Amino acid sequence: MRINVAKRAPSGSASAEKMASSSRYPFAVELPDSATVDELKAAIAKQVSTLQPDRQRLTFGEKKDALELGNSLSMYGIQHDDTVYVKDLGPQIGWQTVFYIEYFGPIIFHFIVYNFQSVFYGQSFEHSDVQRRVYLLIMAHFIKRELETAFVHRFSHGTMPLINVFKNSFHYHMLSGLNLAYWVYGPSTAHGTPLAAKLSSPFLLALFTGVFLFAELSNLSTHITLRNLRPPGTRVRRIPYGYGFNLVSCPNYLFETIAWVAVAAMTRSLASVLFLVVSTGQMYLWAVKKHKQYKREFADYPKSRKAVIPFVL
Repeated sequence: MRINVAKRAPSGSASAEKMASSSRYPFAVELPDSATVDELKAAIAKQVSTLQPDRQRLTFGEKKDALELGNSLSMYGIQHDDTVYVKDLGPQIGWQTVFYIEYFGPIIFHFIVYNFQSVFYGQSFEHSDVQRRVYLLIMAHFIKRELETAFVHRFSHGTMPLINVFKNSFHYHMLSGLNLAYWVYGPSTAHGTPLAAKLSSPFLLALFTGVFLFAELSNLSTHITLRNLRPPGTRVRRIPYGYGFNLVSCPNYLFETIAWVAVAAMTRSLASVLFLVVSTGQMYLWAVKKHKQYKREFADYPKSRKAVIPFVL
């Protein structure tokens, strides 16, 4: 069958026809009747060498939802001589590389702020027990994330726009990296201060460390569950079941939140509370989106599940 490929012009534009047309667009590609989105993207890339499959966002008709890789064109009602619209997403970067960059930043910032006190505070001092404990836990968290990126995660999308890596990295490098490290490891809670004596209570350290480790191990468990749903080299999607998933769609976000609640309670720092609020808000939005996607995609999706907070949201 023949598929026409065009650029979608902004609605209501006086020059819509001109914007949708160029010396290259529209053009047609020939595909088998059983063609998939992957085959259509490959055919477009042959026609436009700079528009590799990862740079393409394809839509059909009035719907603005992107055509998903792995799906057949017939699933979207696309027939012979129909028009599919393409958008160039610009230079791309692999999701795995993005994760490495995001999580490496906090590791570097916490290391240098913790170990080079005179550079950041203009003085040297002995760290308190709570500062030493938080440093170890946060470093362990982000090292765990790097290892999960290398050995656990399987990505449904291969790439993302390169420009987005700077936005994503700001969240991790600044909020959970430099800002959190600067205020948590400072002289106000150093060894010998009244606040450090209160926060370094062996009972509190043991309690919040236990909560943190429980949350981190639970988070790892959910990531392994998600990994096992998708065979290597595929984009297969299934309903997840098991630990955490029987209550919420995104228990990985739930346990991540619990871990940062433990850090905020352990440090009583406004910087840790700020990161907790921002990160929890972002994870809530991701969880709601994923929850809706599950319900839309699977007719038999468990109705009792919430998005991220058991029995509530």
